[in-house]
Amino acid sequence: MYIPKHFKLNEKEGIYKIIEENSFATLFSLLDGIPFATHLPLALDRAEEVLIGHVARQNPQWKDMQHQQVLAVFHGPHSYISPSWYETNTAVPTWNYTAVHVYGEAEMIESEQELMKSLQDLVDTYEKPDSSYELDKADPAYIKGLSKGIVGFRIKITKMEGKRKLSQNHSIKRRETVIEQLEQLKSENAKHIARLMKETIVNDSES
Repeated sequence: MYIPKHFKLNEKEGIYKIIEENSFATLFSLLDGIPFATHLPLALDRAEEVLIGHVARQNPQWKDMQHQQVLAVFHGPHSYISPSWYETNTAVPTWNYTAVHVYGEAEMIESEQELMKSLQDLVDTYEKPDSSYELDKADPAYIKGLSKGIVGFRIKITKMEGKRKLSQNHSIKRRETVIEQLEQLKSENAKHIARLMKETIVNDSES
């Protein structure tokens, strides 16, 4: 990923945060020598430094993934930035966003117990605390049949790249103007970008 120095996110904690807050990722690998992608949730295990997920057994991507270097892309909030907000003719349209690219070696999960644990972890992550759904209370025959229809995998992380493009290459005054405009938009993405821009201004002021 191309990352100008203004936008590079170096802190591992910040990268982990983007992954965990935007865990529905795009996983890229080569299938018969051609790029192939699947959209899916990936869970981060910080202690082991791995990503864990699963695909449908009918999805051909897993057949070539074993020991292949793959790329998982996590997309954070994003928003269009209009040059009209700058009140100058020396600006062009752009897009502010956050994203993380994670590279690693994929291997299949062979243990049914480990696969079931990964499914339980997903349920624990995404179900609300007061949800009535419990995976271990579901019909065992149904779950066993379901587990045979998926393939679990883990990705041992070898490299991570984080990017936060939040107008850091502009003056604080101009960034504050952009924040004001973003906050007036109805888009939740725009409001999220505004909050992140405020954080960068605070961090820049303190550094």
